Amino acid sequence: MFDIGFLELLVIAVVGLLVVGPERLPDTVKTCARWVGRIKRVLRNAREEFEQQIGADEIRREIHNEEVLRRLQELKDTKQEIEQQFEPPLRHSPIDDDEEEFEAVHPSHNTQHAQDNNEHSDTPNKT
Repeated sequence: MFDIGFLELLVIAVVGLLVVGPERLPDTVKTCARWVGRIKRVLRNAREEFEQQIGADEIRREIHNEEVLRRLQELKDTKQEIEQQFEPPLRHSPIDDDEEEFEAVHPSHNTQHAQDNNEHSDTPNKT
């Protein structure tokens, strides 16, 4: 907070020792520490009261809730995208188109193939 180094503390201790004297220095340090503690308490209480008045905690909660809702919406959007990617394929697939084109070009292929199967099933197997 104040960024006081070791040398600064040493200088303050030497000046305090010279100004106050060795007999009263411990009591003076205790008194200064009490005052610093009181000032910290007053500042902390003022900050808490100020935050309470402006509703800082409520604002923080609302911001957090908005963040959670935003993340939830992102997850829902991602879920919908994934579901759309894995939807069942269309009933009319390109493979069906190829078969229909083949049958249109070679109409006798299916009937000839069926006749060949019937001839083979009528003849008994000789082994």
